Amino acid sequence: MKANDLTEQQKTSDDVIEIGEILHRLPHRYPFLLIDRAIEYIPNKSIRGIKQVTINEPFFPGHFPGAPVMPGVLQIEALAQAGAVLMSKTLDADITKHLILFMSVDNARFKKTVMPGDTMELCVEVLFQRRNIFKFRGKVEVRGEVATECEFAAMKADRPKGPSV
Repeated sequence: MKANDLTEQQKTSDDVIEIGEILHRLPHRYPFLLIDRAIEYIPNKSIRGIKQVTINEPFFPGHFPGAPVMPGVLQIEALAQAGAVLMSKTLDADITKHLILFMSVDNARFKKTVMPGDTMELCVEVLFQRRNIFKFRGKVEVRGEVATECEFAAMKADRPKGPSV
């Protein structure tokens, strides 16, 4: 059975990751936190993140005035954050000691615009894992249509020592 074949009754509390846990698992904060919740989490396999796109996003006044479109690079960042939640939960990472760092992106394709009012579904699956490095395939879906897709990699690393900002 695929993760997206699960019915609401079959989902358990372990499948859903609410904003409190996301804030515990990621160091990102407003205005750079680009995932609101996650559903269908399967350790070492996949996750489906949710991002509600609103007109209040800080990038819309400049991208583009009168025709607000979510930047493609931020869609990829949202996918990376969903992958980081999957990694953090799978590896039980402590963000006071570790960071999940974005390593690469390949084969990015932008197929449909994402606009205010859209709900982005951040579909991320693990292609392979080697120790603390994960390679993913991700796609942003809006109303069942693929808006963005790419492959990307991330790693768990020790948090740098030194002054915090």
